[in-house]
Amino acid sequence: MKKLGFLSFGHWNPAQGSPLQTAGETLIQSIELAVAAEELGLDGAYFRVHHFARQLASPFPLLAAIGARTSRIEIGTGVIDMRYENPLYMIEDAGAADLISGGRLQLGISRGSPEQVIDGWRHFGYRPEEGEDGSEMARRHAEVFLRHLDGEGFAMPNPRPMFPNPPGLLRLEPHSPGLRNRIWWGSASDATAVWAAKMGMNLQSSTLKVDEGGQPFHVQQARQIRAFRDAWKEAGHAHEPRVSVSRSIFALMNDMDRAYFGRGEDRDQIGQIDDFRGIFGRGYAAEPDRLIEELKRDEAIAEADTLLLTVPNMLGVDYNVHVVESILTHVAPALGWR
Repeated sequence: MKKLGFLSFGHWNPAQGSPLQTAGETLIQSIELAVAAEELGLDGAYFRVHHFARQLASPFPLLAAIGARTSRIEIGTGVIDMRYENPLYMIEDAGAADLISGGRLQLGISRGSPEQVIDGWRHFGYRPEEGEDGSEMARRHAEVFLRHLDGEGFAMPNPRPMFPNPPGLLRLEPHSPGLRNRIWWGSASDATAVWAAKMGMNLQSSTLKVDEGGQPFHVQQARQIRAFRDAWKEAGHAHEPRVSVSRSIFALMNDMDRAYFGRGEDRDQIGQIDDFRGIFGRGYAAEPDRLIEELKRDEAIAEADTLLLTVPNMLGVDYNVHVVESILTHVAPALGWR
């Protein structure tokens, strides 16, 4: 059995003829897709976060809206770039969204992906400390976030407050119990996966990974997941972690599917990303019988307990419901995912 969710990049394009031309249309359709996914029996609705781009950038209003419209489906991110975040204000936003949803938030955070602008986080008022790079700043912000997410008081109360205070040091409000165990780290390397395990975060293994050995992507990703689980066990955390991988997977059921995805990339890609050599995982697009056999050979999918299906959000809610339903009906049962 696996938990299955969708992962949306939340694109829109104002060009004439584009099916999604505004941010408002994309936000509304994102909510509608999450509602429809819950009705289909999907387990999760996840969204990418990118700044300075025609994509979803402020996740908490969207997650709260989905939480208010649904009752069962997990809602989450993959991932929030912590270089841009005030970790204390983020605790308040995350707590509110989690309470609205009844404790269904699964919050993916990380250093983030390559950006649309140079050092965009500087425009948000953040600077690395001396001797620190952007990735280290992201981890520092994450550590502050995690430190105060458990609800322990840390702020000295005003002796003459406007409203009565509870006794002792004050915590951030609203506090959502249990959210600390539902934080995920998006990892692109073995080392950051091990660090995430030590910090007690779940693992979102990215479709972009540092090339650490030259093996196929899914082999490297499976090794990363095993390293994460070993580090988790060594750290002695009291609960079991979760691990997700994301894939573009399309069952070719009709001529429209074949027109959109019948010539998809079926091999890993290598590229230079920032200052490292990256490997991108392949996508899958085939008739169900062939698709099942190809997915059986993906070692990282086998290692993970959660699979996020990347969806082409600009093709609309109805088509994406068809994409998801095709996997749930014609692929997942044969692989033991359902």
